[in-house]
Amino acid sequence: MTENIIFKALSDPTRRAIFDKLAGGGRNATALREGMEISQSAMSQHLSVLREAGLVREERQGRYVHYEVEPQGLLLLIRWLAKYRTYWPARVDALKALLKDMDQ
Repeated sequence: MTENIIFKALSDPTRRAIFDKLAGGGRNATALREGMEISQSAMSQHLSVLREAGLVREERQGRYVHYEVEPQGLLLLIRWLAKYRTYWPARVDALKALLKDMDQ
């Protein structure tokens, strides 16, 4: 799996909202739909994409399927971002300097 699959999965605002809800704790699809104008079918499709990207795992609990964030799924993103970590401090310092100049 590559980080491209994860970026593609999270590029959709609905999937990001679902992932954010799951970051607050596991839920079933019905609970995930609360406050969202989305059909059960669409929710299933979004959850499938997140699952295939390795970001979400599921567990059957009777009639329901319980979904949770898969922490290991974010490792590829963390590794990808780590390559740019040394770049950030210099850019943040440059931005601070620019903003300070703009204030004067």
